[in-house]
Amino acid sequence: MSFYEIFELVWVRRAVFGLGGLALGVAVEWMVVKRIHRFAAGTRFRWDDLLIRSLRGLPTVWLTAGGLYLTLAVGEVSETLVRWVERGLMVALLGSFVVGGMRLAGGGVEIASTQAPGAMRSPTLVVNLARLSVAILGGIIILQNLGIEITPLVTALGIGGLAVALALQDTLGNLFAGVHIILSRQVRPHDYVMLSTGEEGWVTDVRARNTTIETFPDGNLLAVPNSVLASSIVKNFTLPQAQLWVSIDVGVSYDSDLERVETVVLDVAREVLANVEGGVPEKPPVMVYRAFGESSIDFQVRLLVRDFRSQGPVRHEFIKRLHRRFGSEGIEIPFPIRTIVMPGADSG
Repeated sequence: MSFYEIFELVWVRRAVFGLGGLALGVAVEWMVVKRIHRFAAGTRFRWDDLLIRSLRGLPTVWLTAGGLYLTLAVGEVSETLVRWVERGLMVALLGSFVVGGMRLAGGGVEIASTQAPGAMRSPTLVVNLARLSVAILGGIIILQNLGIEITPLVTALGIGGLAVALALQDTLGNLFAGVHIILSRQVRPHDYVMLSTGEEGWVTDVRARNTTIETFPDGNLLAVPNSVLASSIVKNFTLPQAQLWVSIDVGVSYDSDLERVETVVLDVAREVLANVEGGVPEKPPVMVYRAFGESSIDFQVRLLVRDFRSQGPVRHEFIKRLHRRFGSEGIEIPFPIRTIVMPGADSG
């Protein structure tokens, strides 16, 4: 049997069209899409990378669907089979566009968030909501093209949704609390926060159920339910600005020259802010005498640092240098002393 006679066989032509579409799709992926992706990766424009990533795998689906559609024109095929295959191919094509749209929506939100002022990555919850919106819209379009009425389905989902909402009220409560946290912008990724329960650290992400916090200084991951975070008293060390004042309490002897003490302390503070990583030398340090203590005159020194992480090194170096400078200047930091007088005691 010649090649022409073999090709005239119905099942052979169908196999050629079907497998040929698949092979052509894979070839396009490797020879065209992959090269375009390498070219896009070499540019500084990020949206072209997102577009190519969103197309990953879709040409294979499109060309395979085209090949399968051509098989319907080979030989005699029942109208029922043709109708079901056409519907399946339509769902596959529309579904591929929905998948590409979900990738574009999620990646677009991430890119837009990093290009906004502050260059802050969007929480996972926002990215997932963007993808879910595209998926729901795509599902509605697919159902409409299949001739399925949306109104009865929405009504049924509304009735069933009430039962689902009652069963998943904790999960939905955390979801809406997460949306509230994001919209209020009082707690954002990369903010350093302290909860009323004592936990503190950097916010890493806001998810559908919980907010993850990287604790300081141990670096463990803390998952806080969104409903708990939304109802807690939270101190944000990053808002309205990342810079913060570090307060250090010190006491000197009553015999000290207070003018000289103030000069020495501010001199050491300026030196630390200028030479230690994290200090803000543009803002002068502040020293205020606060009280007559039991054994010392107490004062407080305040130094401005770049962020919460910087306060430890700055505080550490200031205490070291101030102690050394007080020693060289003869300024005494007294030990607590308490004199006890007992009435009626024999003084002789």
